[in-house]
Amino acid sequence: MRSHTRHVSPCFCILLVLISTTIANDIDKNGLGLEPQDGDKLVDENGGLKDIPVSVTLTKGSYHWAFSIMDSSRLSTFAIAILLIVYGSFRSLNMDHENSLKENSKDINQEAATFQTINTTQAICLPIGASLSLLFMFFFFDSMQVVFAICTAVLAASAFAFLMLPLCQYIMRPCSTPNKLSFGCCGRFTPAELLSLCLSTVFVSVWVCTGHWLLMDALSMGLCVSMIALLRLPSLKVSCLLLSGLLIYDVFWVFFSSYLFNANVMVQVATAQADNPVGLLARKINVASAKNAPQLSLPGKIVFPSFDSRDPGNDRFSMLGLGDIVMPGLLLCFVLRYDNYKKRKLEESADAPPPGRLIYRLRYFHCTLIGYFVGLVTATVASEVNRNAQPALLYLVPFTLLPLITMAYIKGDLKQMWNTPFTTTITTRFIEV
Repeated sequence: MRSHTRHVSPCFCILLVLISTTIANDIDKNGLGLEPQDGDKLVDENGGLKDIPVSVTLTKGSYHWAFSIMDSSRLSTFAIAILLIVYGSFRSLNMDHENSLKENSKDINQEAATFQTINTTQAICLPIGASLSLLFMFFFFDSMQVVFAICTAVLAASAFAFLMLPLCQYIMRPCSTPNKLSFGCCGRFTPAELLSLCLSTVFVSVWVCTGHWLLMDALSMGLCVSMIALLRLPSLKVSCLLLSGLLIYDVFWVFFSSYLFNANVMVQVATAQADNPVGLLARKINVASAKNAPQLSLPGKIVFPSFDSRDPGNDRFSMLGLGDIVMPGLLLCFVLRYDNYKKRKLEESADAPPPGRLIYRLRYFHCTLIGYFVGLVTATVASEVNRNAQPALLYLVPFTLLPLITMAYIKGDLKQMWNTPFTTTITTRFIEV
């Protein structure tokens, strides 16, 4: 059976480097972290009693971090990160199934999806490339911010079109045709693909004009899903090399960059805002209505505002870098494909797992996903306790890799997963989860 994998293209390498600016922390108007507030006194200047407040603000000695985890922005970030990983992983598995159907069909007009496979050399070199990209953005962001904004908008439009494609296929199903429309050197597209591309272009245009955080989040979600679904980790060895290298990269640039560059490089790049290309063009041609276009926060992160009623004037955001979603998401996509492969092998051989032990019934995907959630919570607690930016991969990588390796060793699958986990291409559209 013909394989549909090839090496990572330059476009995907650039996109991987750009989203590797990972950080997890809170942002407010006064900077990183929140200062504790003094409690209100219940006695006024005349010796009388004040009205008892409806809510009481905890002092510095209280466990403020425990309540901060339950903040709406935190919960929203956790939920979105997990949903994006699960959806992207199953989207990739479904694309495998569609490729198998297209290979078995006689229709030569159907083209199979192409996946990008990360090999060992690329996994080792990726953290180095990400570091060089981070330094380039740190030193030249002010002078090239419009170029960064335009390139990011183009990549985000393509990724969001991929995210919207299943919905467009469902809408266009009654009137769609299997034949693709040719646009010369631009390629051949189905009506559903054209519709998703048009919707994505309109969506990005609205984001450029408004700069709203919700639209930026939607574009970031498209980037996450497309990366998880289209990129492939071929083995557990490559996964460990990639995640370990990115862990070192994340820790160095968050904790130690300030000693070399007198600034936290990771934080500064992640929170930088670019000039709006629309505003720049309006100033060139003297269009007064568009001169005050808002600055753009590039879609390299997921942000959610806090709706804390105790402090309505504080613009506090919870932020999670795309690298903290995509990189563990690639590992979860790999273990989901392996779970599917093992399930089909058991069905063919009619062998049942040893009964009575939970670990043999627990899937690798479940174990790794639980570890990812625990890692997110741990990173959040560390950020609140230390009151500074934390490299999320410092907690996500151990909490995902170590349980997976331990479970594979106990089940006896570690050697196969480490080198050649997939000996044959066997896919199914649905898997019991």
